Amino acid sequence: MASLGLISLVVDDYDRGIRHFVDDLGFELVCDLDQGDKRWVVVAPAGTADDPNATHLLLAQASDDDQRARIGDQTGGRVFLFLHTDDFERDHQRMLGRGVQFLEAPRHEEYGTVAVFVDAFGNKWDLLEPA
Repeated sequence: MASLGLISLVVDDYDRGIRHFVDDLGFELVCDLDQGDKRWVVVAPAGTADDPNATHLLLAQASDDDQRARIGDQTGGRVFLFLHTDDFERDHQRMLGRGVQFLEAPRHEEYGTVAVFVDAFGNKWDLLEPA
């Protein structure tokens, strides 16, 4: 059996990425290993850091102009990532309180309660409580 373990997310600065994901979005820092010219920085939604089947984010600091040009636009402006929650209202309010920018009011769809937000790097996400 295979599973999707990591998704690489290009950021402009490792420490800014860690602060945003941990402090603003409620993620956990899984690891931060210095590898000389780069770092291996992995974050995960709260409660999933030890789950071998959960997908985590590898924060990859851009190292050249081509990579910097992709920060916040890895999908051409589409929603890129989907953050599932078991309590939409709780997480929505916490994120608003931390200054996370939502692009719309929460809406109820057949598949669940959802609202699009933008991370500190410009990537669009859905905060989603599945139905």
